[in-house]
Amino acid sequence: MPILLAPADAPALAELLEATDTSGLTWHLEDLTGGAAASTPLADLRVAGIGTLGAAGPTELAFLSNPRYQSQLDSTHAGAVILSPAMADAHKASLAASGRSDGPRALVVCTEPYLLYARVGQWFARRSRANDVAGIHASAVISPDAVIGDGVTIGPLAVIEAGVRIGQGARIGAGCIIGRDCSIGEDSLLHPRVTLYERITVGARALIHSGAVIGADGFGFAPDSHSVKGAYSKIEHFGGVLIGDDVEIGANTTIDRGVLDDTVIGNGVKLDDQIMVAHNVRIGDHTAIAACTGIAGSTTIGQRVAIGGAAMIGGHIDIGDDVFLTASTVVFSNLAAGGRYTGIMPAVEHSEWERNAVAMRHLGRMQRRLKALEKLSAQAADK
Repeated sequence: MPILLAPADAPALAELLEATDTSGLTWHLEDLTGGAAASTPLADLRVAGIGTLGAAGPTELAFLSNPRYQSQLDSTHAGAVILSPAMADAHKASLAASGRSDGPRALVVCTEPYLLYARVGQWFARRSRANDVAGIHASAVISPDAVIGDGVTIGPLAVIEAGVRIGQGARIGAGCIIGRDCSIGEDSLLHPRVTLYERITVGARALIHSGAVIGADGFGFAPDSHSVKGAYSKIEHFGGVLIGDDVEIGANTTIDRGVLDDTVIGNGVKLDDQIMVAHNVRIGDHTAIAACTGIAGSTTIGQRVAIGGAAMIGGHIDIGDDVFLTASTVVFSNLAAGGRYTGIMPAVEHSEWERNAVAMRHLGRMQRRLKALEKLSAQAADK
């Protein structure tokens, strides 16, 4: 599961693959039904949905990209499976050795099975939206000078303020707040309750999930003890947020506006749920950041960087292109391009962790003692 299309609307497998964007992919279809002489030839296989190996039914397409699930291939009820050439060969060898003929009726053999699965899923998503009717709900509040493109959908109780520009085909969900002078690119989708403060620019084909807040002030305060000891004076934020094309922003993620210059999110960036992006951060094209990561102000992250969940990145530092940070890594200094970095101990039994923690407290003293011993050893060797 899930079944995504009614049986009458389900395409034949070959038709589905022809309609899918397979640019850059090498793939072919293998018929395991025995050809036209079989009682249910491959030509009759229609695909109404996509599913996992364990849950997919005979009218669904499954995929296999992780070798640990290879054993499920023999018992799957999926009508067809996307998989790599090596996994396809292993499955056919297993069938030949056992004399069985169960499992999927067809194999879609692709050098990048996970990517082909993603492309097929995108086809189903587009097909499921094909009958959506564009329109503006009567309860939406829209400024008279807002510019709304053709085919735009605006849901119930959304607020569109003065000077907003929304590109054609964009969809604004229920309860969204679009502040004055914002710009939203064509075919973008804002799910319900997204908030854009004033002067935010969102590129084309953006996908922003519920609860995201873009353009709030950053955490900027100047110490000001002239009236009260320990008090602070607010730093006003006059910059905006500039979001490129094909960006996805997860639920409840927050991106603060810049102080003077903009906070910048590059093209193709993917931000998971509950990420904090502070003021004046710059994130390069096609960087992907997993959930619960925090990025302090004025940090620059390069292109194609991958950051694991719950990473903590300090302010005013540079992270180069193609860097990989594992989950929960803490970064307080610049990182060169292309490196793989880990900054946290893996989980161990608690008593062992306590022993390690005690040892770490004494590392400085142990280092000094070791240097002293090395010095004594060198002196003894010279005698």
